[in-house]
Amino acid sequence: MSRPQKLTPDDLTTRMAALPGWTLLDGKLHREFEFRDFVEAFGFMTRAALVAESMDHHPDWSNVWNRVVVDLSTHDAGGITELDLRLAESMDRLSSGG
Repeated sequence: MSRPQKLTPDDLTTRMAALPGWTLLDGKLHREFEFRDFVEAFGFMTRAALVAESMDHHPDWSNVWNRVVVDLSTHDAGGITELDLRLAESMDRLSSGG
């Protein structure tokens, strides 16, 4: 299966309009999620890990108590690709209980 190509700056700008809460930071999609407590944050990470694994696309992330910090990029493409956008959309749905 071929991997997606890095998005052009124009494509990325257009697509990010549909991802409120996500920003560009150091060439990666970046977002900080906040939950009620550690259990809710860890539950989110568990659900997101299953989605990421099914996509064969894994986030750079960290967790401290009720916060999960996520950075997404496709390392073998050298930047942000369609995979990152799809994973970001999935994480948004999971964070809102959807």
